[in-house]
Amino acid sequence: MNVEPLVRELEAAIDRHDPFEQILARSVEALHTLSPRFDWTGIYELFPDDVLRLGPFVGSPTDHVFIGVGRGVCGTAVAEKRNLNIPDVRELDNYLACSAETRSELVVLIRTGDRIHAQIDIDSHEVGAFDDATVGAVQRVADVLARAYTARAATT
Repeated sequence: MNVEPLVRELEAAIDRHDPFEQILARSVEALHTLSPRFDWTGIYELFPDDVLRLGPFVGSPTDHVFIGVGRGVCGTAVAEKRNLNIPDVRELDNYLACSAETRSELVVLIRTGDRIHAQIDIDSHEVGAFDDATVGAVQRVADVLARAYTARAATT
């Protein structure tokens, strides 16, 4: 999975000071097309009230527009301050199903040092859909998006 063209595109957009929302939306759209195993791809932004709010996404609509820190895979990733790669969501007690068809989920934090800005959340209908190379590729995009969050904070 080659994310370098997307990384270059996003870096150029940040350097041009393209609208922040446009950068996020483009990242989600492009990530979603990188693998046929990606059935839902989105960004949840972390707000000061410890609630994740759904940002841009590609895939079926979800009822989980707001997720508290500690709830489900997304909230647990923030609470534990680490990425989560869940090979089979049916094995989790606290899973918040976006779709009855989802079998695996990947959550990669968008962070600058200890500060978590948001996360990339990807669902798949396949068990074990996310290998180490996929996690690394998504992490690469998350790292670039952290730069976009930092740039936005510097201008507000």
